[in-house]
Amino acid sequence: MANQNNPSLPMPIKVRPYLHQQAAFDFACRKFGLLPSDSRSRGVALLMEMGCGKTLTSIGIAGILYQFGLVNRVLVVAPLSILGVWDEEFSSMAAFPYSLTVLKGTGEKKRQQIREVSGDGLQVLVVNYESARILEKELLQYDADLIIADEGHKIKENRSKQSRAMHSLGDRASYRLLLTGTLITNKELDVFSEYRFLNSRVFGTSFYAFRNQYFDMVGYGNHIPRFRQWMLDDFLRRMHSIAYRVTKAECLDLPEVTEEVVPVALEPKAMKAYRELEQDSFTELKDGEVTAMNVLTKLLRLSQLTGGHVTDDDSGDHRISTAKLDALSDILDSAADQGQKAVVMARFVPELNDIEELLQKKKIPYAVVRGGVKDRAAEVARFQNDPECRVFVGQIAAAGLGITLTAANMMVFYSLDYSMSNFDQAKARIHRVGQAKRCHYIYLTCTGTVDRKVLRSLRSKVDLAKTLVDDYRKGRNPFGD
Repeated sequence: MANQNNPSLPMPIKVRPYLHQQAAFDFACRKFGLLPSDSRSRGVALLMEMGCGKTLTSIGIAGILYQFGLVNRVLVVAPLSILGVWDEEFSSMAAFPYSLTVLKGTGEKKRQQIREVSGDGLQVLVVNYESARILEKELLQYDADLIIADEGHKIKENRSKQSRAMHSLGDRASYRLLLTGTLITNKELDVFSEYRFLNSRVFGTSFYAFRNQYFDMVGYGNHIPRFRQWMLDDFLRRMHSIAYRVTKAECLDLPEVTEEVVPVALEPKAMKAYRELEQDSFTELKDGEVTAMNVLTKLLRLSQLTGGHVTDDDSGDHRISTAKLDALSDILDSAADQGQKAVVMARFVPELNDIEELLQKKKIPYAVVRGGVKDRAAEVARFQNDPECRVFVGQIAAAGLGITLTAANMMVFYSLDYSMSNFDQAKARIHRVGQAKRCHYIYLTCTGTVDRKVLRSLRSKVDLAKTLVDDYRKGRNPFGD
């Protein structure tokens, strides 16, 4: 709560913020000169773990800067898989006028979208990191007043073209935000590139000067940087001078459980196939008997497609999309950077195969309980007790009962089955006796598909089959979102 010693501003959002979100917002307002402060900075890092609401806080900061007349154009750069999160969060949270464009399609189409940006209120452009690199020239012409680097650890490599593009864009913007769960992912060297984007006065503009100040070069040929521990206090003081840090453990106002719906956009080809299957399913209903079993059977095929696969009678299973897999990859990267274990739940065998293949490619040690795994206890024990085992992969029907996975406090639902009991039981694997941390659930849902309807039914505890049949009898497409 604000007082004379700690003045505050109201966040221009549609919900009441948690105390730590208001504190992070006020910190940025002080650094940006909207509130009294002994120091100023044009860049601020929000080091907030998943589930703490850094997107909402950033929307509040963008809104207050707009209301003070300091920004008119915002550029949000984020991993491809979570671009839709920004669209949905602005829609549900922003209590100020804005127009938002998510750059999609070919390079030329994206360039056209940039040229045609218009609308009332704050103009917001959302783009992924790779496109920001490719479209650097056009984005410089867009001339954003505020740039938000979401999952900012993506620019930790100072010499990558992606990072250099962000440095160039950041140099032109009046204000900059960097959002990440953790700043130092593997080594202290990572900090330079992120702070070069945020505020080059903190650690300078020369990587080599930074390295020579804080590191000794050791090993064969003096190629290995070793941090000078006696410089740690100075290093941390500079880091924290423009950073607000909070973990879920420190957020005493957070509920025991937080949930996050991550919208995933199917690729155009996959979405076309989905629409065709949806229409065929609806047409078949008109020509046959409308029963709960009939409706759920058709729903099953649509759910399989949102998970990336279609099945035909002639040649079996085909992968048609990697949209959810790409989103999961980014989530696992963030969890690894924050030192968190994760549980991933999925329904269908091809999805489980995809997830295991992804983990193997990323060289992430994991445990798995699914159909065909004989020693479930050994897999669970390894996940619970081995610090190197970072991910647990579970098939909802096989891993939803009788096991404890409290080594993790984050669960990702890659897909869902239609049973409320299975849903609740699966969630209880991490939220049970022995869990000392707040639990965070993430749901990957493909935009404009049955995923949303299935999740709504499970969370509101209504009979999905009855809902679908009732929709049809009222003249609605039961498979529409």
